Amino acid sequence: MSDNSGTTPSSVFEDLVEANEDYAESFSLGGLKPVAARGLGLVTCMDSRIDPLGILGLKPGDAKVLRNAGARVDDGILDTLVLAAYLLEVDRVLVMPHTRCKMASVASDSVVHDLIEEEHGVDTRSLDFHTDSDQMGALRRGLERIRHHPLLPEDLPVAGALYDVDTGRITLTDL
Repeated sequence: MSDNSGTTPSSVFEDLVEANEDYAESFSLGGLKPVAARGLGLVTCMDSRIDPLGILGLKPGDAKVLRNAGARVDDGILDTLVLAAYLLEVDRVLVMPHTRCKMASVASDSVVHDLIEEEHGVDTRSLDFHTDSDQMGALRRGLERIRHHPLLPEDLPVAGALYDVDTGRITLTDL
């Protein structure tokens, strides 16, 4: 199977398959239980500068990591947190956006829609990207959505932290 450019999936992803072969040779995570061993549900951004486990001194199996653009607490994140709280032993939640986030660098979704359409000719107006130039305001609203979700445990500890992509440090917020 090839796309219109004449490339096949195997040629486009060959580097990843080869790297996986190396990884599999020394794979040591088999047998991990599918629960959050340290009880953490972490909501963070998809930004590739973020190493969620490393930042917090965690290892595979310690947390359930939920990522999206901007670390926004949207309906999908809330649905997943409900599952995590009741089925995967998540007993605390940290929402961790970061500095210099693209999702916080534009004023509104309409700006993003216009950029994508101008640069790529794709109409994305049917999508909600949750852009917000008020990063701390977006975090506050996200924390409140979790704290007041009717299906999450009332006593679920929820906190926010801002990760600094330039220093590697987090700052807990008192939102």
